[in-house]
Amino acid sequence: MNISNRNQFFQEQLLGWNQQNNTRQMPWKGEKDPYKIWLSEIILQQTRVQQGLGYYNRFIATFPTVHHLANASETTIFKLWEGLGYYTRCKNLIATAKFISQNLNGEFPDEYEEILNLKGIGPYTAAAIASFGFNLPYAVVDGNVFRVLARYFGIETATDTTQGKLQFTLLANDLLNKKQPGIYNQALMDFGAVVCKPQLPLCIDCVLSTKCKAYKNDTVDRLPVKEKKIIKKARWFYYLVIEYNGKQYVRKRGAKDIWENLYEFVLIENEEALPLEKLRELQLVKEILGSDNFEIEQISPVYKQLLTHQTIQGQFIRIKITKQLTGKGYEAFTPAEIDKLPFPKFIAAYLKDKNVSLNLF
Repeated sequence: MNISNRNQFFQEQLLGWNQQNNTRQMPWKGEKDPYKIWLSEIILQQTRVQQGLGYYNRFIATFPTVHHLANASETTIFKLWEGLGYYTRCKNLIATAKFISQNLNGEFPDEYEEILNLKGIGPYTAAAIASFGFNLPYAVVDGNVFRVLARYFGIETATDTTQGKLQFTLLANDLLNKKQPGIYNQALMDFGAVVCKPQLPLCIDCVLSTKCKAYKNDTVDRLPVKEKKIIKKARWFYYLVIEYNGKQYVRKRGAKDIWENLYEFVLIENEEALPLEKLRELQLVKEILGSDNFEIEQISPVYKQLLTHQTIQGQFIRIKITKQLTGKGYEAFTPAEIDKLPFPKFIAAYLKDKNVSLNLF
């Protein structure tokens, strides 16, 4: 089969499957409002659909238009985002909403290059908005697309290299149905999600299997290829949950590190696990508290969060002090006020079950 016939077979079979067998339901499928498409795409970056679904529904209910989002307080938006991770997405979401609301009168740009120029939007997201919202002929290339194309065409070029990204993007655009790009793009992504899955793909029932090189050559489990291996940095965070007069001390994290703009308790970071049985004698604790006149009430079990390039481990130490904490950059908040602040997942998990302790003292 020549290249032209193989490509035509691919496109026809994919669209036929989409029309007859695709039952995958998501609230943003078929959506034409670019604001809602944009929201769904930003939320789903680095996020599974099952996890992102609830966030999307809550964002749409709370901020039905880009003006509502642009005019909301950052704390409110970050609180709604809490638990999704990759908080730079949320920061860029806020910046882009303000730009569209204030500079474009709330109208989303309808040209690919203009969409691409918006903060937080890369080629994939721009193509999704352009094709779904405005029916523009731009191919969407995500993890599902990489996988389907790599297997069907037997491509062994690594998808996480510059050469691979270019090769797959050119191929995806060559295969794109120019008359209905939005429908085609969604069909291809859905196909990768429910048929050509990462694990246990449904090859026997696959409409592309007769021409699929990976299926023919028994290389389905090897494709797509990734070249880079992620090395994770280990960090230990020990949070002092300091209470004075019914309030607890927190601060907003600054730039150039994880969890920017989110709140945290008083932090002691260490390169390795601390001997908490000697916590009272730690000079750093005395320096933070200003004296050795404090009471350790509770120490939590070890909490752990896996990030893309880091592994965060640590514990929470509840402490009562007898005089106000000053000059450390932390503010005192009541429990009700703390409930309204956005925290990283690591801390939110503790707050959810904070009565669990080791009772070491």
